[in-house]
Amino acid sequence: MIPAALGREVMYALAIVGIVLLALFGLVFLVLFARYFKLWLRGFVTRAGIGPHSLVFMSLRKVNPNVIVEGKITAVQAGLPNIPTGAIEAHYLAGGNVRNVIRAMIAAQRAKIDLDWQTATAIDLAGRNVLEAVQTSVDPKVIDCPDPRRHGRNTLDGIAKDGIQLKTRARVTVRTNIKQLIGGATEETVIARVGEGIVSAIGSCESHKMVLANPALITQAVLKKGLDSQTAYEIVSIDIADIDVGDNVGARLQADQAEADVRIARAKAEERRAMAVALEQEMKASTQESRAHVVLAEAEIPRAISEAYRQGHLRADVERRGGGNGVAAGRG
Repeated sequence: MIPAALGREVMYALAIVGIVLLALFGLVFLVLFARYFKLWLRGFVTRAGIGPHSLVFMSLRKVNPNVIVEGKITAVQAGLPNIPTGAIEAHYLAGGNVRNVIRAMIAAQRAKIDLDWQTATAIDLAGRNVLEAVQTSVDPKVIDCPDPRRHGRNTLDGIAKDGIQLKTRARVTVRTNIKQLIGGATEETVIARVGEGIVSAIGSCESHKMVLANPALITQAVLKKGLDSQTAYEIVSIDIADIDVGDNVGARLQADQAEADVRIARAKAEERRAMAVALEQEMKASTQESRAHVVLAEAEIPRAISEAYRQGHLRADVERRGGGNGVAAGRG
């Protein structure tokens, strides 16, 4: 009797445990059903191919199922090539913008631009707005050169060979080059290159009147240089919006040069005058020195005479001169 009662209690306990497990399973199923049924139903109706277990695993992987399902449905409905759900999840986990990438691929497909999933996600993860890039490729945008908001300048200043300064403003029409968007130079590089090309083209003109008469000379010279090489943009056209005549830089430089020459001539004249004054002072000093030598020589005469008297040379000489004079007088 005791073993039979014990067996019934065990069976009763197992039944209770089973009922609890079934209740828990049913509760979990109801929660998951309430949370993911609509998403699964949307994916099922639109043939997105996302099962309910995939939605549960997405939540476990910290992936927002709504973003993945919406992106997959949009891609399928737009007729894009099959994009694996795992690839979409991987891009989401990498910090990419799934919605933006899907919209960019749809826009590229409509515009017949070759853009696959790998390229689009690489552009997005590189920090570029892939949707804006596709839109710019379809609808080119206009860039001011120079851009006052970025560089604080309103004109590009070039000087023709005749010395006249020309102040220009250009508008550059560009479209995105999808193939070079990754690693290609940005808009700032395009503005800098175009500005350099315009200044160089103005400087190569013989006269500023040539530029004023035909501004297309500038644009043709700039476009021939291939300034969009290794950039993320392709230059469609360069248009000169405005040209103003500035200063006569050549005349100003000549005036500055003439003034500098005058200063140099004055400095050289002053140098020559100083050298002449110094030479005059040297001649005066030499004259004084010669006079001093003469005075010293004159001072030696009395000493020489006295020395001659002392030694008797001067007396004998005087007597000889006196005797000669007496003889001559007697003869006379």
